[in-house]
Amino acid sequence: MNQVGVFQGRLSPPVGNRIQAFPGAHWQKEFEIASELGLSSIEWILESPLEENPLWTDHGVIEMADVVRRTGVSIDFICVDYFMESPFVRMSPMVRERNQSVLKHVLEQAARLNIVGVEIPMVDASRIDSLREEDELAKALEPGLDIASKRNIQIGLETSLNADRFRNLLETIDHPALRANYDSGNSASLGYDPAEELDAYSKWINNVHLKDRVLGGGTVPLGKGNADIPKVLKLLRDHNYSGDFILQGARQDNPRQTLQHYLEQVTRWLAEAAG
Repeated sequence: MNQVGVFQGRLSPPVGNRIQAFPGAHWQKEFEIASELGLSSIEWILESPLEENPLWTDHGVIEMADVVRRTGVSIDFICVDYFMESPFVRMSPMVRERNQSVLKHVLEQAARLNIVGVEIPMVDASRIDSLREEDELAKALEPGLDIASKRNIQIGLETSLNADRFRNLLETIDHPALRANYDSGNSASLGYDPAEELDAYSKWINNVHLKDRVLGGGTVPLGKGNADIPKVLKLLRDHNYSGDFILQGARQDNPRQTLQHYLEQVTRWLAEAAG
């Protein structure tokens, strides 16, 4: 059965003017609010500085596990935004070694928390621009995929590739631990057809970000942009998708009220998709 969660930071005031960031001193409170709202999970963010994120340290992982146990709100996925800053493409040998080391440590920490998947964003500054970069990514991920498989964790790629290229990349890497993230807003911004995308690679999708964006532009409240989310939900149902839906809509003045509204919208759309 599909569960609805939220992206970390969306239940806290923004960090500076950033749309998305680890919420620092507010992260524990987010789990309490998510529990009160009836959200099932929070997708964790890992970014620089790594050492200041609870996920990075043994003490922090113990604290995370305690908050999950206390609130009943799980952490199913970790989005490693660090790899937006240090992409798995266009790497020097030193950066490749560092990225592989970071991924290894994340997977080891994730295993202690029974995480379902670790996501690597390959969009914007970390986007894949060429077939050569696809090969570079595939080779760099090999050690991490093997570690993930041994620890029963999935590695999900979020890319800006079109349907055919993304499917080809997944088929080329061809690893049992490899999965895909689907982001409704990013696809809408790029003008992609969700029916074509899901026909191409739905069998790899293990997590869905519910976001709305205007064509060629930024994030807006759910239902206000070019992402036809009710259609996406119906298509995912038709493809027997049973994973999480993570709310990642635009911020508004009151984070709690905004997420409550988004949850009500998505709950209604899911019911409509079910017929």
